[in-house]
Amino acid sequence: MSNTIRITDLANPQLTEVQSAALAYGEQQQVDFSENAVLDAARQRTGLDDFGPGDFRERLQLLLDEWGNDPDMTPSQRANLFGYLVRYASNRLLIQSEWTRQPEILKQEIRQPIIVAGLPRSGTTHLLNLLAADTRFRSLPLWESYEPVPMPGEPTLPDGTDPRYQRCEEAWQGMQQVTPLLAAMHPMNPDHIHEELELMGPDFASYNFEWLAPSPRWRDHYYATDQTPHYAYMRDVLKLLQHFRGPDRWVLKCPQHLEQLPVLREVFPDATYVITHRDPVAVIQSAVTMIAYGQRMGRKRIDTKALINYWCDRVEHLLQACVRDRPSMPESQTVDVPFHEFMADDMAMVEKIYAKAGVELTDRARGEMQAFIDAHPRGKEGKVVYDLKGDFGVDPAELRERFAFYFERFPAKPEVG
Repeated sequence: MSNTIRITDLANPQLTEVQSAALAYGEQQQVDFSENAVLDAARQRTGLDDFGPGDFRERLQLLLDEWGNDPDMTPSQRANLFGYLVRYASNRLLIQSEWTRQPEILKQEIRQPIIVAGLPRSGTTHLLNLLAADTRFRSLPLWESYEPVPMPGEPTLPDGTDPRYQRCEEAWQGMQQVTPLLAAMHPMNPDHIHEELELMGPDFASYNFEWLAPSPRWRDHYYATDQTPHYAYMRDVLKLLQHFRGPDRWVLKCPQHLEQLPVLREVFPDATYVITHRDPVAVIQSAVTMIAYGQRMGRKRIDTKALINYWCDRVEHLLQACVRDRPSMPESQTVDVPFHEFMADDMAMVEKIYAKAGVELTDRARGEMQAFIDAHPRGKEGKVVYDLKGDFGVDPAELRERFAFYFERFPAKPEVG
């Protein structure tokens, strides 16, 4: 792969044969996009029928209504989203079964996690994966986040591989076939350390659904709803995973936390909170380029203007909440991480985080992190070249003025001219 990637057909995709074939196959699929279909498929898949508290049904129905009535969604994407919802409903059944069978699991504690919060595309992924390289910590690989609990009675594969890992690997291989440039923007291989908001999926909660498809109704519901119960649900799934295998001090991360800092503190009161800061313009151009590229498989037409407007608003909401709530976070437990400083010397920033968290940065941990850095050089899969003005009709300098309130408060450095 060339080291430089420039995607010039975001608004009017020139589809490959593989992409055209995948969309044509999707046209042939008949999906019953209903609550009964989702829940029945989950019951059949797991052999279980106790979903626990039923409040999730309202949230599931909202997603089904919004996505099911989207005239610009391709049949292929609707089938893909149906699969997401079935997986979440299946996971809910499996999780509830474990909690019912072993109630002592919920008596465990999640002690002193290190939790990274920051805008998408602001270094949170690299920082999380770097911390997770320290084997004294527990982290959440993608394959485990997608299927936290094994299927009842499902054996390991002949070579000893967990079938959940194999399914995640097959999905990643398929994704690379259909959207080959995604690896350069957001790798989703099974060992990639993922965001814990995936564990809110079985509760049909979190802002993650906004990334899967245009979901303004869902966003408004999310804004209007106290997220504390969903964070508590996620915490209790972490307890279950901790029960399955250790170690039991977690490193976690999610951009959503930026607008949920008080909730985060209530549910994880003894955490070390690590908040990354980056030029929002750089974040937005990266995010909307990635989403627009993926939409060639999910949308009948790509509305770049709607995309840029939505995600400018979304990023502003995240940052306004951070500016409002960051002063309430305990300084003895909070570290601010300017992106440019982290990129210049990532290990120096790790030292700062470890000092705040009261963790010794041992020679072994340094070696494990260096091994990760050596195996994952920046731009390994190629470097994407962005053009916010050319692709989305937005002048970077003018857009940056919208975020003056953020630059006045935090040490983010302008990156895009």
